[in-house]
Amino acid sequence: MTLQRFLAASLLALSPFAAQADFSANEDAQRFVAEMVEKHGFDRNEVETVLGRAVMDPQVIKLILPPTKPGVRSWQRYRSRFIEPVRIEGGLAFWRDNEEALERAVTRYGVPAEVIVAIIGVETVYGRHTGNFEAVSALATLAFGYPPRAQLFRRELEQLFLLAREQGRSADSYYGSYAGALGYPQFLPSSIRNYAVDFDGDGHIDFDSTPADAIGSVAHYLQVHGWEAGAEIASRAKLSAQTDAASLVAAGIEPSLTPATLVQAGVSVSGNRSIPAPATLVDLETPGAATEYWLGYRNFYVITRYNKSSFYAMSVFQLAEALRNRRSTTTLSSARAD
Repeated sequence: MTLQRFLAASLLALSPFAAQADFSANEDAQRFVAEMVEKHGFDRNEVETVLGRAVMDPQVIKLILPPTKPGVRSWQRYRSRFIEPVRIEGGLAFWRDNEEALERAVTRYGVPAEVIVAIIGVETVYGRHTGNFEAVSALATLAFGYPPRAQLFRRELEQLFLLAREQGRSADSYYGSYAGALGYPQFLPSSIRNYAVDFDGDGHIDFDSTPADAIGSVAHYLQVHGWEAGAEIASRAKLSAQTDAASLVAAGIEPSLTPATLVQAGVSVSGNRSIPAPATLVDLETPGAATEYWLGYRNFYVITRYNKSSFYAMSVFQLAEALRNRRSTTTLSSARAD
């Protein structure tokens, strides 16, 4: 049993906290209340009332835990969850319905429309699955009941209270994922406060029912994290028999391998093109199949700032490519019909 699972099991089975419905007697929660009053000027009764309505949710703990028997990583299995008809057809419809906002986002932030659509598609299937966990309860459960990541989720709980005050809402009016991510783009409260934009100009940010705000915010997030307008995201790599793939992969996800270094190591890209920029070598493993190798450039790395997984970033990239190609084909077919 891992340390994380042991601590969580102890929490759920042994601690007094596991037996109580709310956080009123939890010492960490009381310290949190005091800090919100002293640091941010909140009314003590307000914070205590909200936390008093929150409940410890064992399901949140179960979902955050790593699996007891981790499965073998499989790129093809992971890919099949996202590069599939529902997300492609839904993405084309989302693109059509929000074309004006997407065009503005491309102009303002330099991020391609298909990438914005793909991220929202991977995250929530275009707003269909945004989560039904009460955010205060989920974040409080993790902040005060899950020691391995308590510091992170305590910060997010703090950010949720600040966000609610800024938006004129009660902190317990938000619903999202079991980890406190909210709305179409699944931003954590800190990301909403730092990167979200009022893209439809109605005076407030709405991730629950306003796709335009999500579109602008996703594009802004990527721009702030270094998106390079017009630059490539990734390209399929070919390795020679002499290439030491493991050492290149070990260089990390940030693109630090120069074109010269890659060529010297026996790496090339299809079409006999020159490698355009420093890259990372991405290995996409599937049991029983040959490993796929890709070069990920700066924009690939930027996508991993949204979710620190090469599988995630490649799924966004390939869904974006599928959406762009389908949309181009559909547009061309319509033009010929006319």
